Order: sequence, then C-alpha cells, then structure tokens
Amino acid sequence: MAEITAQMVKDLRERTGAGMMDCKKALAESNGDFAKAEEWLRKKGISRAAGKEGRVAAEGLVGTYVHGGRIGVLVEVNCETDFVARNPDFQELVKDVAMQIAAANPKFVRREEVPTENLEKEKEIQRELLKQQGKPEAMLEKILVGKMEKYYEGVCLVDQLWVKDDKKKVGDMITERAAKIGEKVTVRRFVRYEVGEGIEKKKDDLAAEVAKTLGQA
Repeated sequence: MAEITAQMVKDLRERTGAGMMDCKKALAESNGDFAKAEEWLRKKGISRAAGKEGRVAAEGLVGTYVHGGRIGVLVEVNCETDFVARNPDFQELVKDVAMQIAAANPKFVRREEVPTENLEKEKEIQRELLKQQGKPEAMLEKILVGKMEKYYEGVCLVDQLWVKDDKKKVGDMITERAAKIGEKVTVRRFVRYEVGEGIEKKKDDLAAEVAKTLGQA
C-alpha cells in the first residue's frame, strides 16, 4: 500500500475540487495513483469537474499554433463564460491542446466521432494480422478489444497520451484543468495543416537521371 501524504491529498484536492477526506479516501482506494483516484471521485460524483456534464460550454477561444512554419493548428476549446476565456490558465490549456494536435496528429476529438467504416476496416486489418500470427480463433475478439483501444489512442485527441506527460491522457489533463478553472471545458473541433500534405510528390528516377548525365558527358 502506497503512503498517502498530505501533499498528495492537497494536490488531488486542487485538481478535482473534492474535499480533503474524499481525496484521501480516493488515493487510498487507488493505491496512490492520481489518475485512478480522479476516476474514483468522478464515479462517486464527488469531483467538481464531474458535475458539469449537463452544463453548456458555448464561450471559449480559437487557439493557434505553428511549428517551424511547416505545421499549423487551429482549435476551438469551449468554456462556460467569457470571463474564464480570458483566464491565463484557460489560455494555456488551449495552447497545450493546439501543441498536442501539432505533435500527435489526431484525426478526431473523441472516439464517438470515428466513422463506423473506419472502425470496421481497422478491426478487419487487426483480425487478419492476428490470424497471421497464429492467434487462436476463440481469442481474437478479446485481443481485438485491446487493439482497438490502441487505435483510439492514436486517432482520438482525448485518448492520446499527453506529449508533456505520457503518464496521463489528454482527456485526463483537460479534466484536471477544468476542475482548477471551475468550469466545464470541452474541445469542440480542430484543423491541422502540414506543408505538402495531400500533394503527390514527384519521385526522381535515379537510374534514368544517372543515364541522362552519362549521355551528356
């Protein structure tokens, strides 16, 4: 059993807005794991951020991030009030989300947005790979569950590991910040541009180029 210190309780309280005793119990139940403790609090309805699901977040910011002049991101992050949209903590969150999108190149915000045909195609690919690896037919569906979780981690923003701390997911990071800010916070949409993306690049035929050079010699 991990030792639960006063500082750990304080940190969890600041993240979630829950009471000290609830935070201490959550950490004890989760053996000191902050992510699991936050999840425990949310399931109990104790976390301040958990109570915001029914509220409307229609304010916010459109954040931008450009990396090296080659990758650019626009992202809309919503909160409940214009006051919070001007808050430095919220603005930092928007910037962090934009940087995540630039670095990790997600395709969707959350897994509910992934088209069914994309999921079925991925399952078909993974199922075939498992068969080639000689996995028992009876085990395929169970293994596929884990494979699809990894797929979501790759293509869904909130399921990705946060580039600044790979021990937590982007969704958990946003929940923590929302608890600190005191309002519901959601990522609505984004677009990512990369120089040359979608353009069919010409591939030089090295052998033909060498022959041409030799012919001119």
